[in-house]
Amino acid sequence: MRASLGVLALALGAVSALLGIVVLLLGLRRKDDRLLRVGLRYAFFVLGASAVAVVAMEWALITHDFSIRYVAENNARSTPLLFTITGLWAALEGSILLWGLILGVYLAWMAIHFRHRAADPMVAWAMVVAFVVTLFFFVLMLGPANPFERLPVTPTDGQGPNPLLQNHPLMAFHPPLLYLGYVGMTVPFSFAIAALITGRLGEGWLTETRRATLVAWGFLSVGIILGAWWSYEVLGWGGYWAWDPVENASLLPWLTATAFIHSVIVQERRGMLRVWNLSLVVATFCLTILGTFLTRSGVLNSVHSFSESPIGGWLLGFLAFVTIGSVILIAWRGDTLRAPGRIDSPVSREAAFLVNNLLFAALAVVVLLGTVYPLLAEALQDRQLSVGEPYFDRMTTPIGVALLFLMAVAPALPWRATSGDVLRRRLVVPAWFGVGVMVVAALFGVREIWTLVTFGLAAFAVGGIVRQVALGFRAQHVAGVSWWEVPWRTVRGSPRLYGGLVVHLGIVAIAVALASASAFTTKDEVRLRKGESTTVAGYTFTYTGREVSSTDQKRTVKAQVRIERGDRDLGTYAPAVSMFPGATSGIGTPSVKTGPLRDIYLTLISAPTDRDRVTIGIAINPMVVWIWIGGGLMAVGTAIALLPKSRRVVVPPAVGRDRPAGDGPPAGDGPEAPDGKDDRDVPVGVRA
Repeated sequence: MRASLGVLALALGAVSALLGIVVLLLGLRRKDDRLLRVGLRYAFFVLGASAVAVVAMEWALITHDFSIRYVAENNARSTPLLFTITGLWAALEGSILLWGLILGVYLAWMAIHFRHRAADPMVAWAMVVAFVVTLFFFVLMLGPANPFERLPVTPTDGQGPNPLLQNHPLMAFHPPLLYLGYVGMTVPFSFAIAALITGRLGEGWLTETRRATLVAWGFLSVGIILGAWWSYEVLGWGGYWAWDPVENASLLPWLTATAFIHSVIVQERRGMLRVWNLSLVVATFCLTILGTFLTRSGVLNSVHSFSESPIGGWLLGFLAFVTIGSVILIAWRGDTLRAPGRIDSPVSREAAFLVNNLLFAALAVVVLLGTVYPLLAEALQDRQLSVGEPYFDRMTTPIGVALLFLMAVAPALPWRATSGDVLRRRLVVPAWFGVGVMVVAALFGVREIWTLVTFGLAAFAVGGIVRQVALGFRAQHVAGVSWWEVPWRTVRGSPRLYGGLVVHLGIVAIAVALASASAFTTKDEVRLRKGESTTVAGYTFTYTGREVSSTDQKRTVKAQVRIERGDRDLGTYAPAVSMFPGATSGIGTPSVKTGPLRDIYLTLISAPTDRDRVTIGIAINPMVVWIWIGGGLMAVGTAIALLPKSRRVVVPPAVGRDRPAGDGPPAGDGPEAPDGKDDRDVPVGVRA
């Protein structure tokens, strides 16, 4: 019954998507507003069908319906309830099912949000594109990735999920958030293609999709951070990012989407970078499909990827269709995509955004090349190649440092043009703060040049952020706002600006953490008998014995390790190894003592023997917690940027440190308004 219900729901979803395409195309051809309104409503049928299919699968997982192949291969009676539920996205077919549900949610959002503009051809074409994407994934689930395929003989018990996927509660959050980001990129892609088809290549389509793009980008950012945290807490190798190909598959669309979020400001403001923005949106969507292929086709040997499957050709075919079709449309509209604006000065905010775009594009190319080249070499030359961390670290570090520099400088640059006096006034204090931090770091023994530069630029960026916020607070105070209302009024005056500053602060925290970890991490392996101690980086580790526990799910062996520093007892920690039924080797679980400045990271290299001897991996990882804090700041900043803008926006007064009294400033000078506009675009005073 569950399998039949699921297949029926998938068929209904596919038919609904197809009918949506047909009805909308008929409405466009006949210019029939009634048909266009009806076409939008099929989005709700898609959402309902995908929800029923997901409920049917969860029902089958929870009730252990092993007559369904997916349940038998990814569930067992001993699997805890949490990991029974997360079994929906523990393997290929279920993850595509979750993908379809999230796609249905975004489709329904588009239908609701644009219901009053159903007759607009751009909205109709965007819905057609989204329905085409939806139809592809539902056909995929009805064909080679059918999650409701039945077994000829029902087993008495299932195999259970991959042990790595039932070893940490982050599995309940990391994949869904990542999919919310991946699938959400369908919305801006749909409107970009609709703009190309209709020829309405102004800034209207950007306005319609800006919030949806930011939401998807926020989910993708948090999903990537949680994935790094999962790797750190589960895999036991002491790190959080190994440039694994499947990790890179999630990073690639994040890079191009980040570039788009920045450059779209230039198009909205100056009408420039139209081709760039369309290309970035298309590239982001194509990279999500490529990431889906890398993760779910089985072409990669990775702890993150699924086993070999027949959908690889389908995904590559769809990727080729999307890429070729998009390139043809952009080439067709080439003449009308010429931007009316131009860059007036290389020292301006729009020029900084353009350089930012180029750096993000270069970073994406570097990561893409390192990810795909081994696959191409194997396919074309039958050679096994591996591109490891040295390549990625060597190639990405200079680009990352350059982006950090731009993040520090760009917010202080006016639009169009500026003068040296303005730059000195706006940048001198943050720059000296950065130099001071570099000097202090050098005095404390930091010698690695990239680490020193990262610390300095991070301080430079923080100084610029503090200066921007101080200007906004001062403007509100001068305007007579009560002191307890100043922060809220400031943020509501320009949520996009201040949300972006909080996101930048999160990225600075992550950059400092990465630089610290790469320069100051201490690792060691020690072999101890019961009662023996060793000292690493000033900490004393004493092996006090082992503990064995068993459940229906697994058998776990823990090594009890007491940690001390001087006279302080920091507690006893227990790195473990677990054996799951059917697993050929043990799954390690590290024990982590997290602190604001460093983590103590313990793993079992070899489990305790009967003679109570154990080999323990010890890592002292500095500043790692700031990666997770930085991810939290990015999430908070994204939420702030999504706040509605208040009607009253306070602009800094005409007289002040950033603008002299008199007839007016030189070209490009002026106060930095809370919304990031310079004096030529924003009148001085309080704007209603």
